[in-house]
Amino acid sequence: MDFTQWSQLALICVMGAMSPGPSLAVILRNTISGGRTQGLMSGVGHGLGITFYSLVAITGLVALLKTVPNLFLIAQIIGSLFLILLGGKMIISGIGGEQDNGELKQSTISGYRGFSEGFLIAFLNPKIAVWLLALFSQFVQPDADFTEQLVMVLTVGGVDTSWYCLVAFLASSGGLVKALQRNAKRIDLIMGLLLILLAGGMLWRAFTLLS
Repeated sequence: MDFTQWSQLALICVMGAMSPGPSLAVILRNTISGGRTQGLMSGVGHGLGITFYSLVAITGLVALLKTVPNLFLIAQIIGSLFLILLGGKMIISGIGGEQDNGELKQSTISGYRGFSEGFLIAFLNPKIAVWLLALFSQFVQPDADFTEQLVMVLTVGGVDTSWYCLVAFLASSGGLVKALQRNAKRIDLIMGLLLILLAGGMLWRAFTLLS
């Protein structure tokens, strides 16, 4: 994996992390109700959940790519189409009706529960597993060695942890919560468009390999 490919991977991870959803709601709720430390622990827990899924996804995908002929190209095409579909849903969300922010209400949660909720909201979300399989299918080569796999896993986990810890830090310092709520639809629209553009380029490269 060269620097350009790594940059694309990191950018898609950033867009995925920034997209408003249940994970963001849990991190903000813990930060609002328990303060900065509890919010940061929720971010760390969420990052660990993502890292675990990443490890499982990438090792299983590499094993399949080594044993099934032409699976690499097929996985690239299917993964690109899924990312385009996901981007389309984000755009629809961005131009749709008002978003329900009920999940952002305050609640009393202990520090331990804050960490466990951050982990479980990632670990128990099957959409994340599908997302990671689609993502890795664009970058994992059949001959990827341990170092390359480790770099990809740490990139996904590191970006996710860093973003949600930053959210917790800023939310405990000022008005980030209201800003995110106010601009959630705009964020979805922009992220959806960028995701479709990136996935479209990957899909084009996959088809050029077939021709």
